[in-house]
Amino acid sequence: MSKEMSFPLVGCAGSDHREAAQYHQRWFVVDAHGSWLSAVQCPGLAAVSTDIRMGYLVLRAPGMLRMDIPMDVIEDDDSVRKTTQVADQTVDVIDEGEVAATWFSHVTGQPSRLVKVHPEAKLVLWPGNA
Repeated sequence: MSKEMSFPLVGCAGSDHREAAQYHQRWFVVDAHGSWLSAVQCPGLAAVSTDIRMGYLVLRAPGMLRMDIPMDVIEDDDSVRKTTQVADQTVDVIDEGEVAATWFSHVTGQPSRLVKVHPEAKLVLWPGNA
C-alpha cells in the first residue's frame, strides 16, 4: 500500500508523513520583489526534501545544513506579515525570517525568502503543477 504524497513547501519534494496533508502547500519561496519562485524558475528547489518531525517542517538540500521551521506558530507580530504575488493573486503571508531567507537564497542562487500562507488568507490558486 503506497502512501499519498503531500507538498508542504510548493516546488520542493513531497512528504508521505501522515501529518503532511494538513500542511499541503502552506509554505513557498519568493524572490526579492515578493513574487513566487517555482521549481521551473529555480531548479534547486526541486532538490529540497521535506519531512515533518515533532512540530517542525524539516528541510534538507544537497550541501546545506538541515533547516527546521516551527509549523504552528501563531504570529501576532505584524512586522512579519507581508503580501506576496502568486501569478495574478495577492497572498497574505508570514515571513519565516532571516535564517530561512539566507538558506533559500543559497538554494536558489538569488535573494529569496521563505513565507507561510497566513491562516486567515484566502485559498491560493497555484498555476500549473506547482
